[in-house]
Amino acid sequence: MIRFTRRTMLEGLATGALAAPFVGRAAHAAAPTFALVTINEQALFFNQLNDGAQKAAGKAGVNLVIYNPNNDPTAQNNAIDDYIEQKVQGIIVDAIDVNGIMPAVQKASAAGIPVVAVDAILPAGPQKSQIGVDNEGGGGVIGKYFLDYVQKEMGGKTSLGIVGALNSFIQNLRQKGFQDAIKADPGIALAQVVDGRNIQDNAMSVSETLLTGNPELSSIYATGEPALIGAIAAVQSEGRTKNIKIVGWDLSAQAIAGIDAGFVIAVVQQDPVLLGAAAVDALVSITAGKSVAARINTKLTIVTKDNVGPYRKMFS
Repeated sequence: MIRFTRRTMLEGLATGALAAPFVGRAAHAAAPTFALVTINEQALFFNQLNDGAQKAAGKAGVNLVIYNPNNDPTAQNNAIDDYIEQKVQGIIVDAIDVNGIMPAVQKASAAGIPVVAVDAILPAGPQKSQIGVDNEGGGGVIGKYFLDYVQKEMGGKTSLGIVGALNSFIQNLRQKGFQDAIKADPGIALAQVVDGRNIQDNAMSVSETLLTGNPELSSIYATGEPALIGAIAAVQSEGRTKNIKIVGWDLSAQAIAGIDAGFVIAVVQQDPVLLGAAAVDALVSITAGKSVAARINTKLTIVTKDNVGPYRKMFS
């Protein structure tokens, strides 16, 4: 395994419009063309991943096209089919359905187009590398932090709700890691798991249902950025910031405001800019005939009131 560490904060985020599968002429440009098939444009995480990929592509002198399927796994598969037909030189995919994407990944490989998976972990297959954090392990880390907090700050007892995205393989891993870490503690009672489907408005709606149906609730775990923002908004709208503590994944301006207010206690933060850059760098190496590690791990950080300062500018 290779661990990428942050070199320096990018001085500026690269810009560029997200594109649908491009017309054939782009594939025949002098510079290689890579395609990035993302998940959605709503979450800041994916936009930052795109920015990192665009910055790395510019530095390497390659063309990068980005396709937004808007949370539709079928659209991801169709996009890859289109990129195969257009003969791109490499594909990066952040899969919604990790099993359902595999026929498209196999088809690309059979066509001689290398595929790199980023963020979402694909099953064994022809993809050249898997780049991302240990999502289940990260769930365990935030679970242990939460356990310690409950013991020290909540009298050893809490009624817990989970705002997940049950259509997301990644977030199911984060949920599993968290629940495995806390399940042996009799003081933590799991009240309910609700499904925000990785869409912010949905996450807010189901979080409101969670709060209404569980008046005794005193803590929430959110498995991704839309879930966390939705849970924060629901707790605020219900006026329960004084008696509910939240932990979750992926910083945002809303999460930082919640940390400052004291009801968001910890957030798992990845480095999406680095993820995007690492994926492009891997494809550059592969297309140059070099080998890359099958698994490239990037770091994660638990952000609390004690270390949130350096992130403020990024989310201002």
